[in-house]
Parts: sequence; structure tokens; C-alpha cells
Amino acid sequence: MKKIAAALMGTLLLVGLARADEAIVGTWKTIDDETRQPKALVQITDNGGEYQGRIVKLFHNPDARCDQCDGDRKDKPIQGMTILWGLKKSGDSYEGGKILDPKKGKIYSSKARLQDGGKKLEVRGFLGVSLLGRTQTWERQ
Repeated sequence: MKKIAAALMGTLLLVGLARADEAIVGTWKTIDDETRQPKALVQITDNGGEYQGRIVKLFHNPDARCDQCDGDRKDKPIQGMTILWGLKKSGDSYEGGKILDPKKGKIYSSKARLQDGGKKLEVRGFLGVSLLGRTQTWERQ
């Protein structure tokens, strides 16, 4: 009986560790930090240790285009666009990424950290040092 209990505990521990490695993978509802209203659903995926996020649904104006963007994103639909890329796990956070603000067409450095037992994701976009930027809290879906 003790061997079965130990095996079960070991399995649960391994499942928990695997889940922790993919903790930010999934779909997140973004909340506008100015209006506090839901903006979009972003799906985060793991691409070989680098995490990226793509808008899979815009709640308001789903036909919006990135008219302020430069380059290959110029005038492209925001829904379906990759807006977060290059995040890498670093301890209990994810760092070294970039995030696009489609409203302004600007790209910022980014980092993220899970909150509330993985139910929320604090995403920060910033210029230079992380003190100059803004933070949004996204909700797991």
C-alpha cells in the first residue's frame, strides 16, 4: 500500500512539474489597463523554449487593422496577429521578449509573471529599463 501511495505521489509531482514548465501556455483574456474592459483573447504557445502569443479573438472591432504598424504588419488584420514573441523562462518569470501594441504600432520589450496560482498573467511592456512601461493583467481562459 505504501509503494502504491509513493508511486501515486511521484506521478502527481511529475505531472505538476510538467504543468509548471508550460504554465503560460494557453489562452488568456487581455484586459485594457486604461478602461479595465476585456480586449482580446491571446493564445500563448511554446516554440522550442521561446513563448509567443497571437490574438485569436478581438472583442470589439474584430475587423481592425494595424494601421499604425510598420513593415509587414502594416494594415494587416490584428485578429490573428502575433503580438508577443521571444519570451524565455527565467526562474519564476518569463523575460527577454517583445510585445506589440497594435493600437500604437509600437514594439516594446516585455516580460511576464504568473500570479494567483496561474490564473492570471502579469504582462509588462517597457522601453529600456522596466521602470518605464505599463503592465496588464491577463486572465486564463
